Amino acid sequence: MPRAPHPPLKVPESYSALPFQQIKVSHVPESSPTATPVILITLNRPAKHNAFTEVMREDLERVYELIDIDPRVKVVVLTGAGRSFCAGADLEIGFLGAKDETGQIRRPKTERDVDHRDGGGRISLAIHHCSKPTVAAIQGAAVGVGITMCLPACIRVAYSKAKVGFVFSRRGIIMEACSHYFLPRLIGHSRALHLTTTGGVYPAEHPLFGTLFSETCPTPEATLTRAFEIADEVAKNTSTVSTKMMRELMYRGPDSAEGAHLLDSKIIHGMFGSKDNVEGVESFLQKRQVNFSGQVPQDAPDGYPWWQQVDIGDKPGEMQPPKSKL
Repeated sequence: MPRAPHPPLKVPESYSALPFQQIKVSHVPESSPTATPVILITLNRPAKHNAFTEVMREDLERVYELIDIDPRVKVVVLTGAGRSFCAGADLEIGFLGAKDETGQIRRPKTERDVDHRDGGGRISLAIHHCSKPTVAAIQGAAVGVGITMCLPACIRVAYSKAKVGFVFSRRGIIMEACSHYFLPRLIGHSRALHLTTTGGVYPAEHPLFGTLFSETCPTPEATLTRAFEIADEVAKNTSTVSTKMMRELMYRGPDSAEGAHLLDSKIIHGMFGSKDNVEGVESFLQKRQVNFSGQVPQDAPDGYPWWQQVDIGDKPGEMQPPKSKL
């Protein structure tokens, strides 16, 4: 039987009023009754060190879907409640189901390997697909999916002493949440192989992380403050269309300099004379604060998206890739 179509999304007047179970969504400032350019998403299971669950996955996917289409929102700050950012998957629940009478975790018999969709990967894709950039404020420990979900963020700021680990080899599984795509691109294969082969946990300031964190801060409080400063700068001064196009060019570009030249020539030509381009030039010449209003995909240049779409399967609530304007 074919699935019923998903109901159309409607952005809320207030994100803080939405009934999420394991995340908290706040306006910045929190006193604002309506959505603000910067939205704070807080993983909200502090008693469990914000351990990742399917409920948290559903909450995060839903809010990123809404933010993606909301023209009032420019940037997301993602952080955790309490001492930890996220302690990884909730091992008391298990990766794939309940324990049997022998105490062993058994996979659901109703699901085939080909049908499974990793929950961490769904969150990574939600962040990756969202047209609004994410600034991750890693104010405490982040291990397993707690750190891999941060890799698609545009900017990561961390508490310098926060414990960070890609611990999969110590749990008998593999790196997930699309991290074997993102991690080597962010820090290089050598460091990525070291971190995943040892499965060790290190402070965020450790040299093995290279430039994974744009900045490290002396306290958890300073980490969130710095993330807000960066998000405010992005929200006030940058074009959503520009930052989204540049992010896609880096992750979905050709494998040669000549191919890159052809692609960026096409995309920049399509943006010449756009409303954000006109606003960016006029605000500079008039020496005033810029006011970008472009959104993706409606204000994206012709030819977006330029890559071959990958169908990951239509599952309830799943993020779908953007459709070409051509």
